[in-house]
Amino acid sequence: MKNLLSLLMATSLLVACGQGGDDSAATAPQEPMLKGRMAIDEASYEGHLRTLSSDEFEGRGPASAGEEKTIQYLVEQYKAIGLKPGNGDSYVQDVPVVEITADPSTSATIKGSGDDLTLTYGEDYVSWTTRVQEEVNVTESELVFVGYGINAPEVGWNDYDGIDVTGKTVIVLVNDPGFATQDDAVFGGNAMTYYGRYTYKYEEANRQGAAATIIVHKTEDAAYPWSVVESSWIGGKFSLQTENDNADKLAIEAWIQEEDARTLFDRAGLSFDDMKAAAAKPGFKAVSLNQTFTSTIKNSFKKLVSRNVVGVLPGAKKPDEYFLYMAHWDHFGVGAPINGDNIYNGALDNATGTAGLLELAEGFATGKPLERSMVFLAVAAEEQGLLGSKHFAENPTVPLNKVVAGLNMDGLNYYGATKDLEVVGFGFSELDSYLERAASNEGRYLVPDQNPEKGYYFRSDHFELAKFGVPMIYPGAGIDHLTLGKEYGQKKADDYVKNDYHQPSDEVKDDWVFDGAISDLRLFYDVGLMIANSGDWPNWVEGNHFRKIRDQSMQ
Repeated sequence: MKNLLSLLMATSLLVACGQGGDDSAATAPQEPMLKGRMAIDEASYEGHLRTLSSDEFEGRGPASAGEEKTIQYLVEQYKAIGLKPGNGDSYVQDVPVVEITADPSTSATIKGSGDDLTLTYGEDYVSWTTRVQEEVNVTESELVFVGYGINAPEVGWNDYDGIDVTGKTVIVLVNDPGFATQDDAVFGGNAMTYYGRYTYKYEEANRQGAAATIIVHKTEDAAYPWSVVESSWIGGKFSLQTENDNADKLAIEAWIQEEDARTLFDRAGLSFDDMKAAAAKPGFKAVSLNQTFTSTIKNSFKKLVSRNVVGVLPGAKKPDEYFLYMAHWDHFGVGAPINGDNIYNGALDNATGTAGLLELAEGFATGKPLERSMVFLAVAAEEQGLLGSKHFAENPTVPLNKVVAGLNMDGLNYYGATKDLEVVGFGFSELDSYLERAASNEGRYLVPDQNPEKGYYFRSDHFELAKFGVPMIYPGAGIDHLTLGKEYGQKKADDYVKNDYHQPSDEVKDDWVFDGAISDLRLFYDVGLMIANSGDWPNWVEGNHFRKIRDQSMQ
């Protein structure tokens, strides 16, 4: 029975990889492939997970003692597995970062008809700058409402059409018009697109020459409450270092509560609701609020270095073509204590993904040599704004137009094997079909992102590579538990978000089980195996924002 089971599993995998077809296909020469897949081991995975999320690693904060221990551990594991250095003769890639802390006494003044209006930092608004300067000033800058702040020529939408915002302060709405209208024909309908992400708003306003950008916060539209904005933006924040100290970036990036934005519109004699409705329709024209914005941010800053860890398993036939697996190794380090605990261990987020990365590397290193090469990338400072992956994408150790595709892991299953597997960004690329084939061979099924309005696809590291055109897939954990059903799986997922997400309590719990993570990792292995041993170049689907970027990069 054991031999029969092994033969059936090998045959299933070969069919998934498109290598079946004759009687010899499932014989001994193919066994190393199965051996590699089965080298993804539950006990080994749990060991990596417990080590990386232990108090000894101090929450794996960037540029900290916890980082030193993490990098040392990962490099040692890469060497033991047999990966080659992925950055020349080194396993590490320096990521120059700067930690900028704004003085909390910062305030903002709005001038117009009537009395001056003062916005209180934290309560009414929060602000930050990526400019590495001790003081940043915006003085009496005209306030202009530019709707959703989108310039998308491929769909004929430009909120900046007909207005010059150079030196001005733009007010923008979070998310995109599709969410506002719930019309599938408008951007992504309920699903947030790239244009709905807050980072895009700042980037586009900067391209347009604005001095400052203020995003209007609403919990439903942003997909998180104001408390998340406060905790994420107040205190030290990291940015990448640049040669000009980010002097070409926006002077001020800010958020404002919707009720305070309504006050600004009332002072201008405008209805906020009417203007928001107008902004969701094609042809919207920017409107001046006939008021000015003045604010000074005083900063302290420290220039530091964090690190990505890169290993390569060279391909036997096409070593200059790559499949990439990635996961971020960092969390929040040591911070404010909650219930007496000040170590933000980040067990699920993302020691699980990092442990999974090591297990996949072990699996492929144990199996038959692949035709294409494999890159295993553990990135830094994801929690600080995808900084490690952004640096890698801008300074790749392999040509990005030679990276055939990639898969990102950010939070693996901890509550047991499931029948389903969620795909965040389902329908974005042709990679779905590979994962669907792998899942089908295991009697499993895929489900699309269950919360598309939250824009999760644009909130993890694969996004930085996608912006350069690399097709990336981002599987999440399923919820349809093999024996306890969907209600159980959903409850476990909800409990984590409510009680442990970005908290010191994100630790390995007594009730955690790991067969679900191993089951998922074996599917991820199959996807890489299919593509590595084929001549396929999967792409984004027609109409996707990243398709044009990819096509141009391949010319």
